[in-house]
Formats: sequence, structure tokens, C-alpha cells
Amino acid sequence: MQRLQEAGFNRVVPNVWSRGTTFHESLFAPVEPPLLKAGVQLDPICTIAEEGRKRGIKVMPWFEYGLMEPADSAVVRDHPEWVLARSDGQTWMTMHGNHRMAWLNPAHPEVRARFIGLIVETLKRCRMDGLQLDDHFAWPVQFGYDAFTASLYEQQMGSPPPPDHTNRRWMIWRRKQLTSLLRELRQRLEDEDLSVRISLSPGPFRQAYNLWLQDWELWALGNLIDELVVQNYAYSVKGFARDLDQPALRKAREWQIPTQIGILAGFGKRTTTMPVLEQKVRLARERGHGVIFFYWEGLWGRHVSPQQQDERFQFFKKLGS
Repeated sequence: MQRLQEAGFNRVVPNVWSRGTTFHESLFAPVEPPLLKAGVQLDPICTIAEEGRKRGIKVMPWFEYGLMEPADSAVVRDHPEWVLARSDGQTWMTMHGNHRMAWLNPAHPEVRARFIGLIVETLKRCRMDGLQLDDHFAWPVQFGYDAFTASLYEQQMGSPPPPDHTNRRWMIWRRKQLTSLLRELRQRLEDEDLSVRISLSPGPFRQAYNLWLQDWELWALGNLIDELVVQNYAYSVKGFARDLDQPALRKAREWQIPTQIGILAGFGKRTTTMPVLEQKVRLARERGHGVIFFYWEGLWGRHVSPQQQDERFQFFKKLGS
């Protein structure tokens, strides 16, 4: 945190919900195994929040996995009625390489209670500056043919879900379930007197809207989110610039919602070079956007060669000045 302060960073977004596990003892999910082994008394999230306050750095917990769970997780095994399914009955999809992931149903009341409960529980533990959801707070478009969803849709709409998962009426109905969950989350945060600042980090609008049923334009206009951090992980500067000019991002300036661009600093073996990062930051700032880098290890950490670490630190320090 000290190095981040020295480099001019003013916000940290630590991952608090990943791989179906938490970084604290929870009523809703198991603890991350390495943390359990090291000892939960380390309390990494609240430690980061405390260190951030000392340094004027806002700390916003990131619920990365959203409604996604490893397909072999206990919650999927113990509650098959909570899990979304494709029309062929398959209840998982391949994500993040070759990992099988299941999606919990945002229309199911018990799923909603668990998801909201986890967020409220996390925010009550120590003072933090809102929360961030991302592209996993979603409903994959090919899913929704499980018994619970099919029954609910027929009850409300008068007919079974159409076989075509891209059917407009069917997509709108599912988007409304996700929107309803977001609205319920916001109301619960207000009721609990917690920060209601919700940052959303989706992919480009067309992809988010058509593949993941996230209507972040409606959410922004409806005051259900307070900030957009639109992921733009295009490899090339040309592709990055093209995605910056998507219509929904241009409209966001008119909506006057704070909008940042998520830039890939480094992930695994893919580390963005400093000249490319500099160009991307310049392009985002020219359009009036701030920037957030994904993720820590790609700044000057373990995804960067030791020979380059100090050079990259100085580079980010210059960018932040």
C-alpha cells in the first residue's frame, strides 16, 4: 500500500469473492484455502482497508465471481435447484481456461438472499468505500432452462421459455431478473446503513447486453450503479481506441456517471508494455475517462521480470503525477 501511495494511486479494489471462497469467516461460503492454512486472523481485506485510510487510498471490495461458482463447489452440489441450466440440461460452461463454472440463478429467492447476505456481511466487517461488481454479475444468455426458471417464466408470461435463447422477449425477462436483484441489493445496503456506492465493471456494452444480459445503460440511467469501470482489454492500441468509442461509452458522458476504463496492466504471461500502456492511458484521458489497472501483479509485481520492476514503478509514478 505504501508503494501504491508513492506511485500516486488513489484507489485499491481488492478481490473479496473468488473461486467460490471468501477472505474471512463467512456464514455463506468457505474460506479461501491458503488463507485458512495461514490463519484467518490475518484478515487481509480489513488490513488493506485500514492501511488505505492511513494513506488516503479508497478501498472498494471487488466481488469478482458474482453469481458464478466452480461447478464442483459445495453450494452447486448441495443446491442443484439454485443452478441455471442450458436447454440441453448442461449446468456449467468453460471459463478462465479450462475451468468448469456453474451460474447461480438470480431469480431464485434463496440465491438472492445468499448473494446479498455475503455482500452485507463483508461490508459490515470494517469501513470500506462501496463495492464493485463486474462481468460475472450476469446471466449467461444460453442459460435459463432449469426447472425453477422455466416454471417462473411460464407462471409470469403464460408460456414456457422459447427454445431460442436469443428470443428478445425471453432475454428481456431474464435481464429484468438481474436488474431486480441489483435493485434489491441497493435497498438492503440502504436499510443496513452501509455505503450504497456500487461500481460496475462490465465488458463492452453489446457484449454485456447480448451475451451476459447486463443492461448497464439502464442501470446507469436508473441510478442503480454509481460508477462504470468498463473493461477494455484489447491487445492492440487500435482495438483499444475502437472500444473506447462504443456508443454507450459516449452516452455515459451525457449521463454524467463517473466512468473509468479498465486497462490490462498484466495477467499471467501477458504483461502490457510501458509504451502501449502510456498510449492507452492517454486515449482514455483524452475522452474524459479515468483509468483503473488490472491487476496488481501486472504493475510491477510477480508478473514482471525483476529487471523491469523498478522501471515500471517509476513509469506508473510518472503516469500518476
